[in-house]
Amino acid sequence: MQKFENGTWAVTTKPQVPGFHYYSLIVDGVSVADPASQTFFGCSRWSSAIEITEKGMDDFEVQDVPHGEVRTIYYFSKVDESWRPLIVYTPAGYNENRQKDYPVVYIQHGGGEDHRGWMEQGRTAQIMDNLIAAGKAVPMIVVSSNSNVQSRNGGMGGGYSWQGMQTFRSEMIDNIIPFVEKTYRVRKDRKSRAMCGLSMGGGQSFYIGLRDPEVFANVGVFSTGMFGGISGASNFDLETEVPGMLSDVKTFNKQFDVFFLSCGEQDPRIQYTRTIVQKMRDGGVDVHFNSYPGDHEWQVWRKSLHEFAQYLFK
Repeated sequence: MQKFENGTWAVTTKPQVPGFHYYSLIVDGVSVADPASQTFFGCSRWSSAIEITEKGMDDFEVQDVPHGEVRTIYYFSKVDESWRPLIVYTPAGYNENRQKDYPVVYIQHGGGEDHRGWMEQGRTAQIMDNLIAAGKAVPMIVVSSNSNVQSRNGGMGGGYSWQGMQTFRSEMIDNIIPFVEKTYRVRKDRKSRAMCGLSMGGGQSFYIGLRDPEVFANVGVFSTGMFGGISGASNFDLETEVPGMLSDVKTFNKQFDVFFLSCGEQDPRIQYTRTIVQKMRDGGVDVHFNSYPGDHEWQVWRKSLHEFAQYLFK
């Protein structure tokens, strides 16, 4: 940055591609958020951000359509024995039509983020309002939870393995879903539940969603690194990680109404994702796949939710 005579500092960056961009100010070697800008929790810290609007993506913006509500509500977790937050989107008409029950999407954030990511950076409410108003998606509830949960018996909710998912699996199945089904007017059958997520949340959705077909019939996996492209991810064996996916593909396909994968075209994970999708298709797995311009970033994940939501509960 350049200092001017009046004491202010300024810089002009190169043009940025459309999407949501975190940024920081480095003052005497210390990286800090911009005090004159809105901040968001991402990258394991509070960060400033700037939005470059993308042409043709009006569904990411507030439009003149009926709007749902976004609420923060707390439930008690028996996993880490504390009160934990959920952010819940209910579609327009939920408060008025008290005889109607709704399907539910349980949506998961990535590493270094929390329950606020999908509702703030991800524009979930705007996407759902616009899709529902256009008749492209059915009215549904979306529940965003904080998967940074630690069991009192040890173990975190992350990790790219079935074993590493057990803490959050218990949180989701034994705590979050029962609380939502007790608190909101929701359908309680497997075909009316979906689980999806980005990056770390994509790994959680893959393992928990696909290995618990009695709970979920719809699964979305966005930009996960477990297939490769991140440190420690290699030699991913589909049959080992999801028994029956390839050896009994007919049963696997019958269990899931929607199985969707996505990734950014400039994401280091893209080629590994394309390779695993091809292995699935060669084995007869019914899987939707799409890629979008962008790296490991919110514009890709917004588009992933935008597409996934249009497949659901139909």
